[in-house]
Amino acid sequence: MQDLTEKARQIRLVIFDVDGVLTDGSLFFGDDGQEYKAFNSKDGHGIRMLLENGIEAAIITGRESNVVTHRMNNLGIPHVLQGRREKLPAYEEIKDLTGFDDNEIAYVGDDVIDLPVMKRVALAITVHDAHPYVKQHAHWQTPSGGGHGAARDVCEMILDAKGLLPAILESYLQ
Repeated sequence: MQDLTEKARQIRLVIFDVDGVLTDGSLFFGDDGQEYKAFNSKDGHGIRMLLENGIEAAIITGRESNVVTHRMNNLGIPHVLQGRREKLPAYEEIKDLTGFDDNEIAYVGDDVIDLPVMKRVALAITVHDAHPYVKQHAHWQTPSGGGHGAARDVCEMILDAKGLLPAILESYLQ
């Protein structure tokens, strides 16, 4: 656990996959072809806590969706790369945009498409209901499933490792 805490303490950027991480992986389509996704508000608040405490967030997702654009704008996530089934080039693009090195980045994924990036980052995280092969290659697995608080688990674990979480939580009692 100390190794995990030390890795988490160094993180300055968390990159999230969307389907299966920020959602439960379900895809809903209306009769008109419009795509719908359900996001967890606790996950969103966790991401806001990261951003408010100087830890950046980014998105790499294999699908393209207007609802993802809208949700990430709502959360204030500046780097949102959609339609990127080849995630490693997208990862390199985010590194170029942010200036962070591999040892300052965490990635949260759930499926085999995420493995190339997970193998590069300092802290590879997967969700509780991830593919079994992905779980074998993660440094940490969230207690919650994708779309059900997993991103909040990640945010709080990193903030706690940095010694920031107690004061953040206490601030809500003011």
